[in-house]
Amino acid sequence: MSINRNLIQNFPFHLVEISPWPLLVSFTLLNMAIGGVMYMHGYPYGGAILSLGFALTASAMALWFKDIVAEATYLGCHTTQVQKGLTIGVVLFIISEVFAFLSVFWAFFHSSLSPAIEIGGVWPPQGITALDPFAIPLLNTILLLSSGAFVTYGHHALIQGNREGAILGTLLTIVLAVIFTCLQYYEYSEAAFTFSDSVYGSAFYASTGLHGFHVIIGTIFIAVAFIRLINYHLTNSHHQGFEAAILYWHMVDVIWLFLFIAVYYWGG
Repeated sequence: MSINRNLIQNFPFHLVEISPWPLLVSFTLLNMAIGGVMYMHGYPYGGAILSLGFALTASAMALWFKDIVAEATYLGCHTTQVQKGLTIGVVLFIISEVFAFLSVFWAFFHSSLSPAIEIGGVWPPQGITALDPFAIPLLNTILLLSSGAFVTYGHHALIQGNREGAILGTLLTIVLAVIFTCLQYYEYSEAAFTFSDSVYGSAFYASTGLHGFHVIIGTIFIAVAFIRLINYHLTNSHHQGFEAAILYWHMVDVIWLFLFIAVYYWGG
């Protein structure tokens, strides 16, 4: 009986095959960026190009996720060694995100600790009415911390074989995350200052807006894990994607605490 040696893999690593999705996503992101610039500068069809770019990016990412889910769930490509490598990659990615926020906090404290004479030498600048930190910001803090507790509960429930608890905890996390995003949108719409209102407006919207974007990404991340949980893709010993989403969400929680204390409470 002859054996094709090309089918024998004597190592635990996953050598990925050629995929069209990275190249396609790069073009769709370029399309979305061009549409965004055109839309913000008032060019004709800018909004249509932006919407098309977003739809194409979402579609390409969904197809890319589908292939990865198939590799992890049905093809058995994500061995223990591969999962360890993916975890290290996620941790390094989260560290890079922390440094991105560090740059925003640096800009905020650079302007707030020593206010320039051009803004009146005070912080917040003259003419700026800061938001009440004990209104929507405090409610959002409670929602976000609660969502972190629920997703942790869902994770432990999955490990213990409690499928119903895992589904419930993850679902409540998504619901609270959506409410958080809606409240932040309402806060933006009711704010008495805009992005162009001195350095305070720029620092405020750059920091909270960047965090809000990460909340949306994290919500999608957890929603994908929730769908996989519903479809029996995740087990008590094989749920690396779910753990990656949880790590990302806890990073979002911690950064929000710094934002609430520094930008909303102290900076206001």
